[in-house]
Amino acid sequence: MSEIDKPSRELTPEAEQLRALGYEQQFDRKMGLWSNFALGFLYLSPLVGVFSLFAPGVSTGGPVSIYWMLIVGAGQFLVTLVFGEVVSQYPLAGGLYQWGRRLWNGRYAWILSWIYVFAVIVAITTTALFSPNFVVALFSDATSLDSGASPLAQALIATGMIVVCLLLNVGGTKTLSQIAKVGLVAELSGVILVGLYLLLFNRHQPFSVFFDTLGAGADGEGYVWAFLGSSIVGLVLCYGFEACGEVAEEVPNPGRRIPLAMQLTVVVGSVSAFFSFSGYLLAAPDLPAIVSGDIDNPIPAILLSSLGVIGTKIFLVVALISFIACVMGQQAAASRLVYSFARDNMFPGSQRFAKMSQKRRVPLNALVAVNVLPIFIIAFVYFQPDSLLRIAAFQVLGVYCAFQMVVFASLRMRLKGWRPAGQFALGKAGTPITIGALIYGVLAMVLLAMPTGDGPFYDQWIALIGFAVVAGAGLVYLFTRNPDRNKTGPEGDAIEIAERMRATAAASRSGDDTGSRSRRSGGEVPEGTQL
Repeated sequence: MSEIDKPSRELTPEAEQLRALGYEQQFDRKMGLWSNFALGFLYLSPLVGVFSLFAPGVSTGGPVSIYWMLIVGAGQFLVTLVFGEVVSQYPLAGGLYQWGRRLWNGRYAWILSWIYVFAVIVAITTTALFSPNFVVALFSDATSLDSGASPLAQALIATGMIVVCLLLNVGGTKTLSQIAKVGLVAELSGVILVGLYLLLFNRHQPFSVFFDTLGAGADGEGYVWAFLGSSIVGLVLCYGFEACGEVAEEVPNPGRRIPLAMQLTVVVGSVSAFFSFSGYLLAAPDLPAIVSGDIDNPIPAILLSSLGVIGTKIFLVVALISFIACVMGQQAAASRLVYSFARDNMFPGSQRFAKMSQKRRVPLNALVAVNVLPIFIIAFVYFQPDSLLRIAAFQVLGVYCAFQMVVFASLRMRLKGWRPAGQFALGKAGTPITIGALIYGVLAMVLLAMPTGDGPFYDQWIALIGFAVVAGAGLVYLFTRNPDRNKTGPEGDAIEIAERMRATAAASRSGDDTGSRSRRSGGEVPEGTQL
């Protein structure tokens, strides 16, 4: 008999909680704490992030731009605390969608999820499109990493990356967990060991460089604006921890493990990225040339001169493992959200996308669906090679908006009297922490939407324009098609569920105390108690 068919008294505590929240257990709970942490960590991916952001960050804000990793890490840690309280009370697949729905209502959750799912689909695409240079370099001269793959090679390799990751994801939760753990080891090795090697054996710069702008911003409007412009170093890097909550129905004891996994993702990710960035700064032979923009892609040269060809090849293998695990995590997060959406009859074609593969225990249709649009975007980038960064610009702003919609809904519900009742709770500190997370998130969105460069209007405001197009289309669909009209899941019940959970916990403690007193006094043992 499967767990789904068992009577209530035989269900696991996790399945009991899921049933109390209105759903039946469908996924296999085979993702432990470290696999869950690995999923978020690889989505954040400090190795890939530092590699991509080092040159633009240093050329904009100088070496001091490194501190954005710690600033953003501190702000995002506040967000993880807010998310931790919500997921602990609502450990449901689809994370952000379910949190928005239960903290506010279906319509609010719908537009939140519309923005987020498009952002993650773009993230799948951009991650896959950043991988071809590594593949080409691995199978040819290591210096080709600097020259890059041709548009055709980029399109074919990125498509192959998505297909391979999709096939691996079809293997189910166990396969996802195993690859996530392998990817975690590879990522940490690539970040920490390479960074440590550069610091100890290949240092060309003094430590005082961490407090030197090296002339960044001298030709513009002053260093303050240059430093704000370099915030991209932290803002683009430090997210992905929400993926830990997207797979909540696949994690045993999710109310305790997922909040910890999200916190570990931000802390370990930010610190390891800072460490890696430091290594590249100190190992750069000509740092002023990087700041001035004369060297567009300095890391390949640093690696080749420091590690040699063989060492660089090993690094490329590690990086590709990280890419695979990262894309798999993004696919899993997006598919669980679409599945959760469809399970509540809120998504176009809900009956199809709410189906679960009985053999693999994965939402196969949803998994395939979230990988269709990336293939079309890859084809578009093939014909418009300069469009990749423009497409990616919306991605980060969309994710941050979805985050802050959850934080705002959490604050609103708190002001209405909600006291989170999960295994992870902030107590009296919850309200000020939530306010702090909201202030941080709004400021981060302002920085992400700021105009960049001196190009045409649409280039300078591309992130905001992309966000406006996606959000506008979602609002038009929401108010013309009313997708929440036939919704089946509960909404806005945070206070009610919290009170019910506290009452259940109090009754359980009372029953335990009564049984203990009865046994101590020699009285009758409550029915069902085993001696």
